Amino acid sequence: MKYLLWILVLFAAAAALATASHNQAYVQLVYPPYRIEVSFTVFIALLMLTFAVGYGLVRLAITLLSLPAQVREFRLERTQAKARELLDEVLGAFFEGRYAAAEKAAARAIEMGETSVLHPIIAARSAHELHQFKKRDAYLAAAEGRKIGDSTMRLMATTKFMLDQHDSSAALDALEELRASGVKGHPGALSLELKAQQLAGNWDEVLRVLDQLEKRASIDVTVASQLRQQAWLNKIRQQADLAGLTASLKNVPADIKRQSRFVAIAARALMQQGGGALAEQLLSASLNAQWDGELVALYGECQSGDTVAQIEQAERWLALHKQEAGLLLALGKLCLHQKLWGKAQNYLEASISLTPSPAAYDALGQLADRLGKPDEAHKYYQSAMSVASQ
Repeated sequence: MKYLLWILVLFAAAAALATASHNQAYVQLVYPPYRIEVSFTVFIALLMLTFAVGYGLVRLAITLLSLPAQVREFRLERTQAKARELLDEVLGAFFEGRYAAAEKAAARAIEMGETSVLHPIIAARSAHELHQFKKRDAYLAAAEGRKIGDSTMRLMATTKFMLDQHDSSAALDALEELRASGVKGHPGALSLELKAQQLAGNWDEVLRVLDQLEKRASIDVTVASQLRQQAWLNKIRQQADLAGLTASLKNVPADIKRQSRFVAIAARALMQQGGGALAEQLLSASLNAQWDGELVALYGECQSGDTVAQIEQAERWLALHKQEAGLLLALGKLCLHQKLWGKAQNYLEASISLTPSPAAYDALGQLADRLGKPDEAHKYYQSAMSVASQ
């Protein structure tokens, strides 16, 4: 379309020139005492030439005046292109695991005056992977004092570094600084805080962070369930007295309290703190709901203060699980504790007939000792060691 317009203009000019060449008119210019007469055609031609030259001079002046800005823009574009190439090089080397090359490229970008916080952060991460911690800290310092988004990257990187070095206190300090800067509920920061609280053994905080991650759908449901169970187990282990242990158990979610592994650890903790009666209740409830061989063995070690009731309960289970060696062993131990020597021996021997175990032989050895039969006790202890070594 543009070329068509130019062709039309040229045709119009040619037509005008042809018409003017046959025109007998003239133009007279008077400036006393001078007078100039030119043909009308020549005057029009000179006028058009003057306009063309003037337009050209104006365009040239505009171009000359805008030249510095154009040079600056060209230099800026060239610098930005180099920066993009260098950033591509830095990121490529880092994600390929070439940390030394990534650190050198990032350092070169910083020396060239690059202001992006990505360069010192990637340099710091690369130095960290190379275990050059002094250089890492220097790069982190170079990334300090910037806008909120840049500060977030620096503090997130710092937290990760401290976790890698198992310094939970420093990691939590960095996360606290991140919250103070206005960044709250950041999924990545919450994930790092979860690890930091686990490392620090702050199990109440672990449970709190897990709740926040689940609300934001930022953690796998199965993983969250496993971590929650682990947190409660460790919280139970942390309790120094029976009162604290009992209070903690009341707050344990029902789905976790039903799990055999949790019941076993909680029962052992209760027995160590003198809460045998509570341990027996916990074990009985779990075994009545779901049978578990490990819990049965633990039931035989539990001293609730009412051994007769325990024996009666175990014998009710025996009616349902007659071929359960672990249950027979538990009954033997309970009868031994209650000084029911004959029943104890029968249950222990029945357990061994099904599955010989060091614990059953050891219990028979204790029974023989109490009955004043040292030679027989010695044989049982020998059998216990023999089975254990197999």
